[in-house]
This record gives sequence, structure tokens and C-alpha cells, in this order.
Amino acid sequence: MKNIHAHEHGGHELVLLSPRVTEKASHMSENGVHVFLIAKEAGKRDVVKAMKALYNVTPKSVNIVRTRGKVRTVRGKVGHKPDRKKAYVTLAKGTTIEIA
Repeated sequence: MKNIHAHEHGGHELVLLSPRVTEKASHMSENGVHVFLIAKEAGKRDVVKAMKALYNVTPKSVNIVRTRGKVRTVRGKVGHKPDRKKAYVTLAKGTTIEIA
């Protein structure tokens, strides 16, 4: 599978799929840490470039976490939730972004 990088395609929205809106993420955003779901092939450098292009901010740091999908049984059939990749983006103090 070919890697999808923002600098190859010019599509930064391919890297940052969506903001993660949860109670935990809301508390973290008050301290300057924002959580995004990102493409499985994306790396820290891709996230930094996408943040610069989409939000005009330079992150202080980026941490990436891969979560494996859970196995679920529905009506006797076994399936599983998809694997996900999240980026925790820390911004400098006083810097904010508007997530619609």
C-alpha cells in the first residue's frame, strides 16, 4: 500500500481526518492539547505540516497513538471495530485553534 503524505498530494485533509470530540479531549483542549483522528499512514511530520496549512499554527509537540479495533459479536456473528490512529497535538501557551 502506498503511503499518503500531504506533501505528495497537497491534501492536508487526507492527514487530519477529523477532530476527536470527547469529554477527555475537551478537558485536554483547555490545556492546549488537541486530539485528531489521522490517516494510518501519516506520521508526526505530516501532522505538523497539516496543522500549519489548515490552522496556521506550529505545534509545540505531536504524539501519536495507534489503537487496535475491538472484537464485537452481534447476533452470533463475530466482527471487529476498525483500527484507529490518533494525534495529540500540543500548542504553545496562548495559541488557540477554532474547531468547527
